[in-house]
This record gives sequence, C-alpha cells and structure tokens, in this order.
Amino acid sequence: MDRLRELVRLHRMGTGAREVARLLGMGPNTERAYRAALVAGGVLEGRADEVPELEALKAVVQEHLPSKVSPQQTSSLVPWQGRVETLLGQGLGPRAIHDRLRLEVEGFAASTSAVKRMVRQLRKARGVRAEDVAIPVVTAPGEVAQVDFGYVGKLLCPRQKVARKAWVFVLVLAHSRYLVADVVFEQSLPTWLRLHVDAFEQLGGVVETVVPDNLKAAVLRAAFTPDEPSALNRSYREVARHYGFKVDPTPPYAPQKKGKVEAGVKYVQSNFFKGRDGQCCEASWLMDEQSAWLMGITERERERARSEMGAAY
Repeated sequence: MDRLRELVRLHRMGTGAREVARLLGMGPNTERAYRAALVAGGVLEGRADEVPELEALKAVVQEHLPSKVSPQQTSSLVPWQGRVETLLGQGLGPRAIHDRLRLEVEGFAASTSAVKRMVRQLRKARGVRAEDVAIPVVTAPGEVAQVDFGYVGKLLCPRQKVARKAWVFVLVLAHSRYLVADVVFEQSLPTWLRLHVDAFEQLGGVVETVVPDNLKAAVLRAAFTPDEPSALNRSYREVARHYGFKVDPTPPYAPQKKGKVEAGVKYVQSNFFKGRDGQCCEASWLMDEQSAWLMGITERERERARSEMGAAY
C-alpha cells in the first residue's frame, strides 16, 4: 500500500504521530505537513478499512500542500525577466544579455550562469522555431570536399629563420569528416594549388567537387547573386580540369555553406595550435607533431576516409 494511504490508515487506527513517522520512514516535519493537509481536506478521519483511493488523496495534498520552490531554485533574474525576453527576441545570446544588463541596469549582480539558465527555460517554453532547426547536408562518399585557411599565429619560418604569420590549410571530406591539414606562411596561388595536390596524394584520390572560400587564389570575382557566375582563377581552373574535379565557390557572407571545414579549422586551431602562438618552434617540427596528432586523434576518421575514397571509384 502506498505510504500516503498507509499514513491515513494508521491515523484512523489511532496511531500517534511519532509512531506513524517511524513506521513510514519519514521525518516528523514531513509527517506533520502531510497530516495537516489531509486534515484540511477532511480525509484523515474515518474508518481504517475505508481509506480513500490514492488519486483522491494526492489531489487533496496538492490542493492544501502546494509545492515550494527552494530558494536556490528561484532565479535571481526574476525582476529582469521581461528585459531578458526582449533582448532574447532581438537575437542576443546569454553572454551578450548578461553584459547588456550589467552595463545598463543599476544594481544588477546576477551571474552569467543564471542568465544561461533563464534563456534555456525561455527557449524551451517558446518551443522550436524554424531558425532553430539545422538540416544536415548529406553527401555521397568522395562527392564533396570543403577547403579553407585558418590563422594560427606566428611561427618560426624554417627558411627565413624569423617568426612569421602562419595559416593552416584544411581540407575536409564532407561524407566522413576526415580532414587533411598543412601549415603555410602565405596564401599565394602556387601554395594554394600545391596544397590541393598534396591533399589528393594523401587521400589517394580526387573528389568530385571542391568547395573553397572566396579567397583570391581560388576566385577572382565572387558571385553576389544566384544568377551571377563566379570567376575562377585560371590556374585553379586548369588544375581542376587536370584532376577532373568541379569547383563550387562559397557565396559571399555565407560561411554556413562550408560549415564542415569551418568546424574543422576551429578544431585544428583549438586542439593543436592553441597556446603555440609566439613559440620559437620550426614549422617542420610542427608538421611532424601535427601528423602524429592527426594519426592519433582521427584514426577512425582515417579508416572512414579510406572507405570513402575507395567507394568513390
């Protein structure tokens, strides 16, 4: 029998409050609170063999013993909830909302975590909107590769023996997410073309379509409308013809069109290069370290890449 029905039965049998609490394994205060609610509902008195059904007792308790929110569960942002909702509707994220309130509201002392919790609750109550839905882009094995550069700080150039700005070239296979990375000190056309050739050799094959950014080494004139064609660099076009792949440049101001390589660049920047800026370490050593890192971190992706390139031929 449920403890709530048993509590009523024991009291109807004339059992003392302390004994009821002991028998049911609950604290005296808890027993007292339930007893008061049952008394207020008029169901504690009666015959011991005619105890009301559990659902009826629960309804009485919920009516006369409302649940209390503990102080730590009461948001310190309640006075500013309306302002938070307004800023959220304007597209601000939790951190931006916290900074705005901290600067504009006198006496505002809530933490960033409190803002994040309230934003999470508001978004849950608001429900899913069209802009919240991300539709995955599914591609066949060997169909698409996305390429891009990412700045990684200053590194010691092995030829000039001076610290120079360095970038990492990243190629990501859209199907398996396997990535190829290489360190360079310039983004010239010859370097751009060589990186493609080296990546294809490492992959052991060529994809059908390469999606680059609108950097000058790949695209001379970007297309700003769907009907306006992009003008590819002539040498890049010749390399594409030689290897038999198509070039599909990313439209300006649309990084989501190559989101897989954007994520790949951030992954390499944060997981491998973060903290190396300004270090006097030669790029050749970094390349060896990077190769070992890629070998250890992405071994499963490497096997998937082999399967992807094999399935493409």
